[in-house]
Amino acid sequence: MNKLLSSLLLFIVTTSVSAFDQARLDAYLTSLEENNKAMLSVAITKDGKPVYQRAIGYADTASETKANPDTLYRIGSITKVFTSVMIFQLIDEGKLSLTTPLAQFYPDVKNASDITIAMLLSHRSGIHNFTNVPDYVEYMTQPKTKQDMLSIIENMDSDFPPGSQASYSNSGYVLLGYILEDVTGDSYANQLKQRITSKLGLQHTVFGEPIQVQLNHANSYSFKASWTPATLTDMSIPHAAGAISATPTDVAVFLSHLFEGKLLSATSLAKMKEINQGYGHGLFQFPFFERKAYGHTGGIDGFSSQSAYFESDDVAVVLTANGLNYPLNDISIGVLSLYFGIPFKVPDLSIRAITLAEELLISYQGVFASNAMPIKITLKVTDGQLTAQATGQPALPLTPFSSAEFRFEPGGIIISFEQTEDGINYDKFLLKQGGGTYSFNKE
Repeated sequence: MNKLLSSLLLFIVTTSVSAFDQARLDAYLTSLEENNKAMLSVAITKDGKPVYQRAIGYADTASETKANPDTLYRIGSITKVFTSVMIFQLIDEGKLSLTTPLAQFYPDVKNASDITIAMLLSHRSGIHNFTNVPDYVEYMTQPKTKQDMLSIIENMDSDFPPGSQASYSNSGYVLLGYILEDVTGDSYANQLKQRITSKLGLQHTVFGEPIQVQLNHANSYSFKASWTPATLTDMSIPHAAGAISATPTDVAVFLSHLFEGKLLSATSLAKMKEINQGYGHGLFQFPFFERKAYGHTGGIDGFSSQSAYFESDDVAVVLTANGLNYPLNDISIGVLSLYFGIPFKVPDLSIRAITLAEELLISYQGVFASNAMPIKITLKVTDGQLTAQATGQPALPLTPFSSAEFRFEPGGIIISFEQTEDGINYDKFLLKQGGGTYSFNKE
């Protein structure tokens, strides 16, 4: 459900394409699995038909149940694409319009009379994102009724005048799900079946269900020396913003049929793709070399997902993960490069973390600043582990790979201290993330 869009599908250059090297992709995913870097499933479709499916890792570590291509993962905010499609179907049917005011349904939301369906779809409503409120973590695991969630949303202040700018809001999509139910007089789950999954023959897509390993659902994990169960959000909370579970193949087939015009009018599909300040009406746009893809990302608890549809090739690529110890963005770049025949050096994932004594870790502590960015980074030892905390952000655990290099692999962050003839310079390090390198010095 979290917004993970940042550096997905990084580069925009021109290159030639050669044949899909499936053996190398298999080897890459095997390396990720063997080195405890990821537990995930990958699906690639061409012309709406699967051409590659592979799952690695466990659906459930306690029972040692291996994941397979039919394992369901919580896809987080990719749910928003399904929600948007169903709202546009109501628009195509004349039951809603993009200019319908929110006040027609929920007048007690701040600025409801000035907020339209279009603004909710494109994150331009100004409604504050409830998952950003500090007390969210206190109730996220507990069931909430529709009235509970409406009260939470109605009691938040607006971030900006409706339509004046864009800011990601799970709140807006929860409201869109409620509007879907109000207009149809039916549940979101039933509408999903009638409008999308039954129509497309998607047998591995469900809404709002608890995780059931016996039904081939994946559990959620983080990596702390080993795979550790993650906290699970109750699905009554994300609702239309993030409560769908699916296989990556189902998501890929859904995207293919959507762009082939099987779910919406051409006018509505064009509106979904209309990008303003980074947001479409339910879609993002990603560059990958000379190509452009439409899709969405998703993250909830230990689950992370990325989906992309390349119109020029009629190719959809979807990754759904239930545990990561390596940046999913980097994995996506590898998968796409190997599929499209773009040069890609498979990383050596066998390099292992090391352990440093707490008395040595203390030497790295301090507050560091950079001329290249306005943030400061505080390094501090907590419970025997070095952590890094950027201004206004939570502390991240750093793993040592040498006496000079520390990493936070889920975020693709590498901190490298300067090495001199006399040893480590604890007053200076380079921060590497997202293709950038930034120099930091101790204050």
